[in-house]
Amino acid sequence: MLYKTDEEIELIRESAMLVSKTLASLAGIIKPGVTTLDLDTHANTFIRDHGATPSFYQYGGFPFNICTSVNNAVVHGFPDKTPLKEGDIVSVDVGAFKNGFHGDQAYTFILGEVSDEILDLVRITKESLAKGIEKAIHGNRIGDIGYAIQSHVEQYGYGVVRELVGHGLGRKLHETPPEIPNYGRAGHGKVLKENLVIAIEPMINLGTADVLTAADGWTILTADGKPAVHFEQDVCVKKGKAVILTDFDIIEQQEKANGHINASYY
Repeated sequence: MLYKTDEEIELIRESAMLVSKTLASLAGIIKPGVTTLDLDTHANTFIRDHGATPSFYQYGGFPFNICTSVNNAVVHGFPDKTPLKEGDIVSVDVGAFKNGFHGDQAYTFILGEVSDEILDLVRITKESLAKGIEKAIHGNRIGDIGYAIQSHVEQYGYGVVRELVGHGLGRKLHETPPEIPNYGRAGHGKVLKENLVIAIEPMINLGTADVLTAADGWTILTADGKPAVHFEQDVCVKKGKAVILTDFDIIEQQEKANGHINASYY
């Protein structure tokens, strides 16, 4: 596992905050009628205008700048020309590379009116991320993070995706080890030590945990066709309390200002 200097952590924070600002900017334009390809173009321009490059473009051959996963798409969705509609939920995953380091963050947006069942799935998935982050402290183990996420969401009958996990973050977009599963046993796994930077990212399904890969070879779909939610933040392990390098607050503020995003979520 690669541990960072304080100076490196600040550079990662800069990239991570650029991703948060990009997602906040996207929150200002996402609405029914907008396409996910519009979001991709907007994010690309925003990131490059801030002196960075999109981390995902051509990463492993991925042909777009961001991932946009709609409704039953879990992650890695391709932006396209299909207009978004009222009632969609859209997970947007963004990466930015600046000053030699990556930031990586995902956020699920709710477009207008959805059922209480969907509102709960989004809220509880976001809660599970916070509970996982609480365990990302020096001396804990990787299993403590996964157990915190898993135990929170499974009490509601949700499925925890096993095939995809969080990861280390730094000069590489995915630094492994460590892998950070969203399931696990408390007190098991590798010990977390100070100045390890990780991306924690619960991917939670309304129904089964099982997933399949779409014909494009990238998009991961729920096996039962039910919705999925994805949230992700970048975190630095510290003694006593983890330091969050990304910022959901600025995204949420823009969500509230955008009348096309479900206000009852708050």
